[in-house]
Amino acid sequence: MDETALSLGTIDVSYVSTSAECSIGRCKHSNEEWGECNSRPPLFRSATLKWKETLLSRKRPFVGRCCYVCTPQSRDNFFNSSIPSLGLRNVIYINETHTRYRGWLARRLCYVLFVQERDVHKGMFAKNLTENVLNNSRVQKAIVDEASEPSVPGSFAQMDPKAVNKVKKKARKILQEMVANVSPALIRLTGWVLLKLFNSFFWNIQIHRGQIEMVKAATEMNLPLIFLPVHKSHIDYLLLTFILFCHNIKAPYIAAGNNLNIPIFSTLIRKLGGFFIRRKLDQSPDGRKDFLYRALLYVHIEELLRQQQFLEIFLEGTRSRSGKTSSARAGLLSVVVDALFSNATPDVLIIPVGISYDRIIEGHYNSEQLGKPKKNESLWSIARGVFRMLRKNYGCVRVDFAQPFSLKEYVNSQSQKPVPAPLSLEQALLPAILPSRPNDTVDEGREASLPNTRDITSEPYRRELIANLAEHILFTANKSCAVMSTHIVACLLLYRHRQGTDLSRLVEDFFSMKEEVLARDFDLGFSGNSDDVVMHAIHLLGNCVNITNTSRNNEFFITPSTTIPAVFELNFYSNGVLHVFIKEAIIACSLRAVQSKRYRNGTNGASPSLISQEHLVRKAASLCYLLSNEFTISLPCQVIYQVCHESVERLIQYGILLVAEQDDQEDVSPSLTEQQWDKKLPEPLTWRSDEEDEDSDFGEEQRDCYLKVSQSQEHQQYITFLQRLLGPLLEAYSSAVIFVHNFSGPVSESEYIQKLHRHLISRTEKNVAVYAESATYSHVKNAVKVFKEIGVFSQTKQCRDTILELSTTFLPQRNRQKLLEFIMSFMVL
Repeated sequence: MDETALSLGTIDVSYVSTSAECSIGRCKHSNEEWGECNSRPPLFRSATLKWKETLLSRKRPFVGRCCYVCTPQSRDNFFNSSIPSLGLRNVIYINETHTRYRGWLARRLCYVLFVQERDVHKGMFAKNLTENVLNNSRVQKAIVDEASEPSVPGSFAQMDPKAVNKVKKKARKILQEMVANVSPALIRLTGWVLLKLFNSFFWNIQIHRGQIEMVKAATEMNLPLIFLPVHKSHIDYLLLTFILFCHNIKAPYIAAGNNLNIPIFSTLIRKLGGFFIRRKLDQSPDGRKDFLYRALLYVHIEELLRQQQFLEIFLEGTRSRSGKTSSARAGLLSVVVDALFSNATPDVLIIPVGISYDRIIEGHYNSEQLGKPKKNESLWSIARGVFRMLRKNYGCVRVDFAQPFSLKEYVNSQSQKPVPAPLSLEQALLPAILPSRPNDTVDEGREASLPNTRDITSEPYRRELIANLAEHILFTANKSCAVMSTHIVACLLLYRHRQGTDLSRLVEDFFSMKEEVLARDFDLGFSGNSDDVVMHAIHLLGNCVNITNTSRNNEFFITPSTTIPAVFELNFYSNGVLHVFIKEAIIACSLRAVQSKRYRNGTNGASPSLISQEHLVRKAASLCYLLSNEFTISLPCQVIYQVCHESVERLIQYGILLVAEQDDQEDVSPSLTEQQWDKKLPEPLTWRSDEEDEDSDFGEEQRDCYLKVSQSQEHQQYITFLQRLLGPLLEAYSSAVIFVHNFSGPVSESEYIQKLHRHLISRTEKNVAVYAESATYSHVKNAVKVFKEIGVFSQTKQCRDTILELSTTFLPQRNRQKLLEFIMSFMVL
């Protein structure tokens, strides 16, 4: 196929679909086939792809299919075999062929004609929202209850008509902020403006035609749709509405934080479907629960769903500062679930959405990762941001709509299969950290945490259901996110070529890592000649990358910048590819832990190179629990042991792990230490769908298998790369444990986090830290959160702050030392 160079400044990274059609950008085609590169043997290809070469077929995977265990019927809906072959489209590439008109004038006015032909009118949107909400019986009761509340606690209060009217005015004022007043004319005008703006600072915004077809099919069901995107940038608010508008799909009502309730700007947001909610529902001056606000919010959402409106909810609550998907805040999602059970709507269709940027318009979040307080949004800051955007280019954007699934089907499937409540981190990790601790077994704690009933009226079950649903959605949305060129280049520079490399070597590894991503059924947000795409990514990463010209062969030498802000920024973009390799990285770090433990404890005459597969899986499971606040590693319907077992099997397929010969297997028996450690954890559980054969023997007791690590150079380098991916996290956690050794409490949680963060920044500034990115503020917060959950700290509430003290379990220095040894066993320094 023809290859056209992508020169910086005019590059348009177009896309090659499975049907070999190419979405044309504003400038040039670039049609490099996936298999084309140079003849030099790349590292990653040698490491894992030889076994799967014939399966690649140069085709992109189709991402976002819904779970066949929890929603098997939805998986068959809206999807057919032709959907994946529909290919990709650049949404902001509009010409006369996208309108009904032709000719010179149509070419000049194609943007105006395009937005005028979009199907958007007032009848699409909700009517009489404010009055319907105020007249609802639940809101009326909340108004009466607040009006009847005594001004002095303990005194008797009588209902005063004046007090009722006063509370009604308060409720109406809250609704003025909450309720959106959608303007079709403004949506059209904004569509035209965004076409101009997006074309000025994005090279393209790519979507998959097949995914849009599934969304269109879902709109014909006459049910409310809930779009749940990952949240990486302020542009997310406009991006989804713009794409739906371009495809004649009704604009959703967007839940936005009240930090964006800025004069003038807030009016624009409301006219486009945005409605503002408090970041915390209980923000009354006295700190008590604001039942009136809760009632208004619940009824407002119910009324929108009753009128079959679409909603857009950001489950993470705020933009991710780390580049990874944050933990879910399922407050609004719980309102949607409650509305379903109150019969406000017969069903709701859930659509997770993945969004990937070459470069976010904010550039980076370095100031917040360095511990500086977040600046409040203002009209001036927004205007300044827009002018700054117009002077730069932010590369490509990819938006992926996952397959819609029925909320009603999901809830029914959960009620029909009594899945045990998940282990708490304390139950899961303490037996591994403190194996000699004579506490209750894990299974006893596990049974105690099970809800007595799986009825929605049971609060424990309701909380578990909503938490699992939120985790399901975020996992699917994150898996749908395409990997961008800047993600791969940043990852290679930090964890493969931290000391720098020749440009040609970087291009080789880039090409190979690109194929690794595709082989794992994740999609890419770019295509084109690898040399040009790498230069495109380096250009976008800007000052984070240093380029020097070497005298040898007159070749460029690429090194990552070593300043703290630059490393933080590279880490942000590198985390965009971490979800692809996270399971293999966990196995690689667990390999190190198991091997080091065998060397320390002796091997009972067995070969030190042999590793128990069962022991490796259990070790990996404990690391998954430790990092559970950093990643969504598996779906809630999966058992973590099964996920780790499959990851080990995958490395065996790749040839990185080798099954020991039968003679070696017979000579090996688990050491006494391993046997004692294994007894502390529950037996591995199976994960099977209803579709699997009942005669499957997966869950039957089988003899343990012993493995060896391949000693080939390529495989060893690949394992090292995987271990380095988790290096910053493990260093942050181990440094946090060392800091706990000098803990002098009690201390407020906010103060302790600040002190710990200053400590990590100081280590980095003194060049003590192996990974400078270990000092990010998000790592500090997550480390403290994990320590609270595994019982290192006991916590008490005082006013609006949390007070931390060392728990009795970790008061002895030896137990804190064991925690440090447990974390450091996974590290490769």
